[in-house]
Amino acid sequence: MKKAILAKKIGMTQIFDENANLIPVTVLEAGPCVVVQKKTTANDGYEAIQIGFGDVKERRMIKPALGHFKKAGVAVKKYLKEFRLDDITSYEVGTEIKADTFTVGDKVDVTGTSKGKGYQGAIKKYGQSRGPMAHGSKSHRVAGSMGAATSPGRVMKGKGLPSHMGAVQITVQNLEVARIDVDKNLILLKGAVPGPKGTVIAIKDSVKA
Repeated sequence: MKKAILAKKIGMTQIFDENANLIPVTVLEAGPCVVVQKKTTANDGYEAIQIGFGDVKERRMIKPALGHFKKAGVAVKKYLKEFRLDDITSYEVGTEIKADTFTVGDKVDVTGTSKGKGYQGAIKKYGQSRGPMAHGSKSHRVAGSMGAATSPGRVMKGKGLPSHMGAVQITVQNLEVARIDVDKNLILLKGAVPGPKGTVIAIKDSVKA
């Protein structure tokens, strides 16, 4: 059965395995989540579950969203996300999903929003080399040649130019579950996940496992 959950990034630390090998891990507060809606082929044309995560006061919700939760008969949640899973028969509206839905050694894909870097130059964003730093140079950190002199008389597609950097959706695949703390709803994944501390990410079974 395919599994999925929403989690909040707490930060990174390191643990040791049984052979005293150091493992860098990301600590995630995974759930508890609740199934808010179950979509079926008959009603919606596809199968999926919508899960909610994070407590929020009812007065902070708009009326349509509040009615959505009241129809499901569950407490209001701050975040909602839909997951298309191969088999949703074991999920029902109101089902609680906790960290123990995964086990140590599972391979998962993590989707989150990367850190926003603002407007950055070509050197920082694309790793381009800088120009001469002597006083006579007028191209210290510029993007370089814009293309040919006359033909084609335009900037070629794919040219790395200064632009907005970061704050995009990123999926990291095949991360391994290193440890699970059921009492505290914590999942420790080997390696790093996208986004700053406090960001909400989606965890689901790896598509390549």
